[in-house]
Amino acid sequence: MDRDGTRTDTGTTGRIVDAARQLITLRGYNGFSFADVADAVGIRKASVHHHFPAKADLAVAVVEQSRSTIGARALEFESGAVGALAALHGYTAFWERCIADGSASFCLAAVLAAEAPSLPPAVTAAVRAHFVDLMAWLTAVLSLGRRQGAFAFADAPEDEAERFMAAVYGAMLSARVFDDPARFQRMVRAFVRRLVP
Repeated sequence: MDRDGTRTDTGTTGRIVDAARQLITLRGYNGFSFADVADAVGIRKASVHHHFPAKADLAVAVVEQSRSTIGARALEFESGAVGALAALHGYTAFWERCIADGSASFCLAAVLAAEAPSLPPAVTAAVRAHFVDLMAWLTAVLSLGRRQGAFAFADAPEDEAERFMAAVYGAMLSARVFDDPARFQRMVRAFVRRLVP
């Protein structure tokens, strides 16, 4: 189990997906090849093709693995095991850790979203589904938090969720371009504080 709650296949398929995740996060979809993945995993390029016939298939698998993380968080939240404020803090703390330790300096789906005009349709659809899931989860967290009195905001929860997501991704971009992980933490924590009455 990864620290973000997803189950990682430790076999060849899992190692290929993990390598592709790192390469996409660093270079984008158009900046890596099956040869790069093969080199990173230590296998032949033909072996990558055996597991994923096309590059789009591999990218979709990487995005779907990220979507499963959102699904795991949603189940945890729906079970009542985590309150709204704790859920929001958990989400932002995950990115704080990843950005600070360099394990994921930027969200893979965001990197792919920036390339959407040049992506194969299946990859674009997977990225869109990722953001739909994330928006639904954030909306549920903010709605419950407002009912519980943990959050105070005037607009619809969907609108606030959209602003929150924009703030998180904007902070990620700022931290990356300035090579300053602390910038993400400062910006996002200030945004969360603004939600708390």
